[in-house]
Amino acid sequence: MASLPTALGPLGRSQNPRVFLDLAGPAVRGLLLKKGKQGTSASMPARHHAHFDWSYERNRPELRKLYEAAQRSQWDPQTTLDWSIEVDPHDDARELMPEGALPLMEIPSYRSLPRRRQQQQRAALTAWLLSQFLHGEQGALFAACQVTEAVQWMDGKLYGSTQVVDEGRHVEVFHRYLHEKLGRVYEINDNLYTIIDALMTDGRWDLKFLGMQIMIEGLALGAFGTMRQQTSEPLLKELLKYVITDEARHVTFGVVALRDVYAALPENERRDREDWAYEISVLLRNRFLAHEFYEEFYGHCMSRREWNAIVLRSDFMKRFRSTMFRRLIPNLKRIHLLTDRIRPHYDALGLLVYEHDKPSNELQAVDLLECDPAEAEARALHI
Repeated sequence: MASLPTALGPLGRSQNPRVFLDLAGPAVRGLLLKKGKQGTSASMPARHHAHFDWSYERNRPELRKLYEAAQRSQWDPQTTLDWSIEVDPHDDARELMPEGALPLMEIPSYRSLPRRRQQQQRAALTAWLLSQFLHGEQGALFAACQVTEAVQWMDGKLYGSTQVVDEGRHVEVFHRYLHEKLGRVYEINDNLYTIIDALMTDGRWDLKFLGMQIMIEGLALGAFGTMRQQTSEPLLKELLKYVITDEARHVTFGVVALRDVYAALPENERRDREDWAYEISVLLRNRFLAHEFYEEFYGHCMSRREWNAIVLRSDFMKRFRSTMFRRLIPNLKRIHLLTDRIRPHYDALGLLVYEHDKPSNELQAVDLLECDPAEAEARALHI
């Protein structure tokens, strides 16, 4: 088990003591005690207030429009997707993830493996990625329930009810794909557990929006897009298309809900949210270090430090970093959490290049699947 300073090492980069204390408990439970790996379930105390609105006033037109779009866009995971498609990790014509899209080629012992073993490891790493998406979607399901209770506007509550349905559907399709097609589910990554713990146990309703709608969902949107662009497996490609379309609405919900709230926050409270978002960004980056995969396949032949260095400098991480944060940074700017004070932190990570991209509430269907121009053009004709 890691020492306390080692476990909390990723935290504190913002040098905000209040934010450090907010995240210390989740970090101890996730990174040090590894609560996400102790059995088949975990309990997290929820301390938020449920807000009832007896007036039922509908006065948020942007959220009303989003609610109507969500109602029109529901899909049935049993009938929309063709589950009869066979998934074979050894089929070169339908690669799960190509070699160039993963960091494995930079590992000498991987390069010396027979081709079939290499394919098995690529399938396992793909299963690890999808497993973290699955665990994140379960966190999103619970967070959507909390947000629906806690948000103070009726239009937000009605839209939140559609997101609960969306997240349940995502849990179903990711679990079914992992169980039926890849035959395995990895445990939750400790960094992801820490993030989910932090937003689930915090009593402030806006942090649930910020942590899930903006941070986790925003980065997931980029990660889903990257995987969809790289995979040649038709069922996974189609599954991700539907999930991406849902997730784009969820992130837009967060931007619309927090934009005016954070503009009116007292300066000290807004600074805390700004630093909290930065700390979560570092944890989100670290969740893609794939330590569970490393322990299974490479823990016996290299140190974790060596593994981290390989992954962090790989084209895989550069690609994920660019596509994930390309969605996140414009949204943080739109909700007033990318001020001159915090900008140097993101600049040091090379992320400010994305600040002038469109935030989620300005994206259309044609933008969501930009990796496939022909499909994007076809979809644009039906907006």
